[in-house]
Amino acid sequence: MPAEQYAASRHTAWLGAAAIITNEVGQVLLVRPTYREDGSWLLPGGVVERGEHPHVTCRREITEELGLDLPLSAVLAVHSFSAHHPDLQLGTHCPGEVRFVFDGGSLTPGQMEAIRLPREELSEYAFLETRDAVQRLRPVDGQIMLAAYRARLGNTATAHLADGRHILDVPALDRHDVHVRYRPLWNSPLHRSSVPERLPVQQAWAWCFVPDGRVVLVADPGPRGALPMLPGGTVESTDATPEDALHREAAEEAQLTLTDPVRLGWVLDEIGEVYGGVGPNARLRLTARVTAIGPTAVDPATGRPFARLLATPAQAAALLGWGPPGAQQAQLAVDTARERWRLPTARATAIEEIPAEGMRLS
Repeated sequence: MPAEQYAASRHTAWLGAAAIITNEVGQVLLVRPTYREDGSWLLPGGVVERGEHPHVTCRREITEELGLDLPLSAVLAVHSFSAHHPDLQLGTHCPGEVRFVFDGGSLTPGQMEAIRLPREELSEYAFLETRDAVQRLRPVDGQIMLAAYRARLGNTATAHLADGRHILDVPALDRHDVHVRYRPLWNSPLHRSSVPERLPVQQAWAWCFVPDGRVVLVADPGPRGALPMLPGGTVESTDATPEDALHREAAEEAQLTLTDPVRLGWVLDEIGEVYGGVGPNARLRLTARVTAIGPTAVDPATGRPFARLLATPAQAAALLGWGPPGAQQAQLAVDTARERWRLPTARATAIEEIPAEGMRLS
């Protein structure tokens, strides 16, 4: 085939580049373009210009759109978009698109204050929980955003997508539609002292370690996705101690057998709104060792089984949406587990699901 004919036969597609950028509690940055008739939002990024590499495009667009110069640490997702996809704006003649989604990291408060938008192109920006972010994005853009962000959270390989769907194995966070859980009390200090007698303990949650240094997370499925939690829950009147509540909840939610729970501290809840406005109360934080994991079972409180995940403590803190205080608490739990039970520090690995039949722990 002559060179010109061969060149003409090659598939042509647009190239795009975008970034996952978050604040310190894991909310995702979206921007609202002035040129989209349907009012939908976008991840920061844009069109790859002729002769430009996607990573160069991404950094250039972040600077033009936000006024920030951010390093890119990884390719989180590569997405192939069909020429006739229903999410294309009406009248758009697109030959198809390949979009690269990079990791733009988490912004400091100072960087957030420095954001400046080009008003002729972008009217506003917002940091949003992923469950809210998908409501502002076109469906396929929401699918790309979730897959890319979960690749970052789960430490999985680059997600490869075609028209918003994984073309390889679906990672655990995507399989269970897990979202970062934003916490209104995320920046409340952890008090290392004993709980004052005047404060009732309403909750007991624990960093539950398996022998390799990872911890167990449970995720409660719902119509808007699954929200991750540490094992534990509300201290009921039938629980003699908060530790009894932890043992009961861990068994009911995640089928865990725990031993030797240790109190790390407590967080003050000044209102107790979740309990009907009971007033000031303490939310206890513990760590414990997992000695057995049984088969998946239905949680008696919700009537449905929870997803059970194994993550490093750092990954768990990111998913819980506690920001820097959560990372510090995770490190405190790691230090306690290492000193008390001689458990190793978990190596960076992909988040994985605990098998339905349970696990044998050495």
